[in-house]
Amino acid sequence: MSEECNNKIGTLYLSATPIGNLEDMTYRSVRILGEADLIAAEDTRHSRKLLSHFDIHTPLTSYHEHNKLEKGPELVEKMLAGDTIVCISDAGLPGISDPGAHLAMLAIEAGINVSPLPGANAALSALICSGLDTTAFTFYGFLPRTGKKRRELLERIKQSPETLIFYEAPHHLKGTLSDLIKALGPQRRAVTARELTKTFEEFNRRTLGELVGYYDEHDPKGEFVIIIE
Repeated sequence: MSEECNNKIGTLYLSATPIGNLEDMTYRSVRILGEADLIAAEDTRHSRKLLSHFDIHTPLTSYHEHNKLEKGPELVEKMLAGDTIVCISDAGLPGISDPGAHLAMLAIEAGINVSPLPGANAALSALICSGLDTTAFTFYGFLPRTGKKRRELLERIKQSPETLIFYEAPHHLKGTLSDLIKALGPQRRAVTARELTKTFEEFNRRTLGELVGYYDEHDPKGEFVIIIE
């Protein structure tokens, strides 16, 4: 690498990846992933399948919730030395309910350019197909699992005038819906969305009370987005 290149600071790209359907990958993301010096992936084994599909051979390194404090500064040093790094999550946009946001903060603090590679996102995809108001909304991601923080958040959303968006895993869905009923009542209109962009994509549009009844009879499968009016 020349001296001129050594003095040039690299770039951090935050790239969306498909949330189910591989055809939702953008041409630009595929090109930049192939041109980058390094890809920081939430799960390298999962991401190798995606990269192999698009014939991308850029080196991979793991960057996730459990190593972000030590790995983040290492990646920043590489970018300060001129490397271009793309951060990806397992699905959707990095930085939304995953540690990509932490890497973006570190890069910005170091004076590194941070740029998006837009694409699929489960929360917004579910919202626009929910049939509920999209004028104003609040995304909460996963509710705190237990305890004081969960109670405080459920208390706070009682007064929220906006559409609410949550993520939930199948084995926690029924418990979360029951807690949401305690906070918002059983008659509030809601939508659960799962398997978005996949063959068995499903939108279940009911009241919160009806959703609890439905999932008492049908075991939840797949990752869920919950939209509440």
